[in-house]
Amino acid sequence: MAVGCLPAGARPGVLVRRWPNRCARVAGLPILAHVIGDEFETVLRAAQGGSGEAFSRLWRDGNPALLRYLRVMVPEAAEDVAADTWVQVVRGLTAFRGDEQAWRGWLFTTARRRTIDERRRRSRRPVTPLAEVAPEPLPVCQDAADVAIEHLATRSMMALVAELPALQAEVILLRVVAGLDNETVARLTGRSPGAVRVAAHRGLRRLAQILAETGVTL
Repeated sequence: MAVGCLPAGARPGVLVRRWPNRCARVAGLPILAHVIGDEFETVLRAAQGGSGEAFSRLWRDGNPALLRYLRVMVPEAAEDVAADTWVQVVRGLTAFRGDEQAWRGWLFTTARRRTIDERRRRSRRPVTPLAEVAPEPLPVCQDAADVAIEHLATRSMMALVAELPALQAEVILLRVVAGLDNETVARLTGRSPGAVRVAAHRGLRRLAQILAETGVTL
């Protein structure tokens, strides 16, 4: 795992924002999620054997990205859906087989199913949503798409992502925040890999446009 790597287009010697323990790449896209890396198999095996410490590490690794995803998909019930997701994960943990990428795919597939269930429940019992957080102006640099990616961890940028078309928002969250590869996102969303790539490109470019339109410079 590379720590403190440069965003695409950054020049050596130029100060850039660093994201400790978050800098990795999935098919060319930087991701914001934590990555356990080479220790994943050992941690998973220990968690499946009943180690609370190992499971806590899996939770600490996955929950921040999970909450970012859910706060866009079901903002009024993100914490509840996250809790329900982890309940399902605990129930199925001993049967899980796969590497860290497969683990993330399983975690977010479970969360997506819980999201769909929550939306159905709320459609039967409508509730008044809380007021949305107004997006704040964000800085712009030479490559606004890179800035968009770097700021995806902030509350204001997540509010902007929530304004994108549904597919673009979900693809960006799953690719950049969750760190899933293109094929996994395609299977999860029921779209073709090509459609996922197009949605990610259009969504990031739209975020870049929004940032540029703020007129704020570093």
